[in-house]
Amino acid sequence: MCLFVFGPQAASGAERLRFLNYPNCILLTNPQVRVVLCPDAGGRVLEYAWKGTNALHLDPAEARWQPGKADREVPVSAGRFDIGPEQIIPQRMELWSGVWTGEITGASSARLTSPKNAATGVQLVREFKLASRNSQLICRQIIRNISDRTVEWCHWSRTFGEGGGIVWLPLTSPSRFPNSYVMYEGRGTINFRPSDPNICVRDGFLEVTGAPAFPKLGLDSYAGWFAYQERSGLLFVKRFRADPDRVYNEVAGLTISIWYPNNQPMVELEPIGPRERLQPGKSASFVEEWWLLENAFPRAGETVDLRSLQRRVEKETRRPVK
Repeated sequence: MCLFVFGPQAASGAERLRFLNYPNCILLTNPQVRVVLCPDAGGRVLEYAWKGTNALHLDPAEARWQPGKADREVPVSAGRFDIGPEQIIPQRMELWSGVWTGEITGASSARLTSPKNAATGVQLVREFKLASRNSQLICRQIIRNISDRTVEWCHWSRTFGEGGGIVWLPLTSPSRFPNSYVMYEGRGTINFRPSDPNICVRDGFLEVTGAPAFPKLGLDSYAGWFAYQERSGLLFVKRFRADPDRVYNEVAGLTISIWYPNNQPMVELEPIGPRERLQPGKSASFVEEWWLLENAFPRAGETVDLRSLQRRVEKETRRPVK
């Protein structure tokens, strides 16, 4: 990987750098964590690393990206964000892979701002703040209505974790779904009573230990967090607000989606926000807190104590930003 730092450091724990062929990236650091933000193609997080191990799946083909060249063969991977609902939102390439602007806003913090997108009527702003003493990364996406009409969109996170891990997701009751989740089976079919050998419900959690028959899963849990165990020994935790009194406007009213494809090097970890009905000039935001905890990948045949896992996550990821 080719990496060149240029320009003066603007604030403690934040500096500009070249990463791969992306010339305008921003690096946020503390003694154990490294975060690389990319405004050059879609306003993403390219690296979220604990002691040198990146929890995000960054496709090696991104090294082919060249400034000023629209190449659809170059993937958009790693720490992706978006807006939805998935099935009705129009094309938005300026938001998804266009050139954003990036600025350092303070100690270990930065802001990425998208171009304006006429099709959706919005401009997106993503603000990032890395804690000084732990792995907490606050990711705030702001949706701004820059049009002359009312728009209705929602936050849609589309983060790629490294593939082959285990999803642990706490469930809440009641659920609209008989088995606590749904499975999208193609051609518009949503199976609301799925069964799969790689998915089980136990001790109040949905546990996904491998690729299901169909990759896209949806849940209506309001627990406000889930964890993804990577084979590297990192537990990637996402925390976010889920509000049972709000309208969630995905097709199945999802608060979370997991995309776990077979024989692929990534798993998609997707908190989904509630519907935001925005008048012209108004904005709304959604916050994800990311955490990395050291946690050994379970041995073959080992059953993880999910209640102990829950206690640890709730204890270690409720610390304030420092």
